[in-house]
Amino acid sequence: MLKIVKDNIASLRQKSATVVLPLSNENKTLLDEMLQYLKDSQDDAYREKHPNCREGVGLAAPQVGHNLRMLVIYYPTRDLAEGAQQTYVAYELVNPRIIVNSIRKCYIEGGEGCLSVDAEHPGNVYRDYKIIVDAFDALTGKQEKITARGFDAVVLQHEIDHLDGILFYDHIDPKDPMKVIDGAVAI
Repeated sequence: MLKIVKDNIASLRQKSATVVLPLSNENKTLLDEMLQYLKDSQDDAYREKHPNCREGVGLAAPQVGHNLRMLVIYYPTRDLAEGAQQTYVAYELVNPRIIVNSIRKCYIEGGEGCLSVDAEHPGNVYRDYKIIVDAFDALTGKQEKITARGFDAVVLQHEIDHLDGILFYDHIDPKDPMKVIDGAVAI
């Protein structure tokens, strides 16, 4: 099992290095292990056997001790139609870049969490409501342009921030953590 780097470790605050493509076998293996970690973390039986494992939806390479511009995302699709088979949002992204972002902001009502952050950090974390990310996706083996809105956009921005040494609580206004921005979408 991968070991999660906590926010008191200096390497989590460093900018990550660009990954050379084509992807090496070592980096592909790391991405696969990270994705499996997320899948396991969402399994109740697995978490019961591994009480130190916390449930996550995204994981960046710096969080497992590799300062490389790679991240994985895995979670069930939201707002599933009744009777439809459950599908998952799943990516193994290399060198992701946000190339388009909206003016409209959004935030998760209960606040954001992070596998690398154990302490509570209450407050609103404002992010762009819509983004387009350009990245190589090791799951498809192709360069992709991913359009994300709402929760999907928040998860991508949270993980991309890790690649630049930024943690979610860096976005919380220290003077007014719960301030509400007019027009921001609560998720």
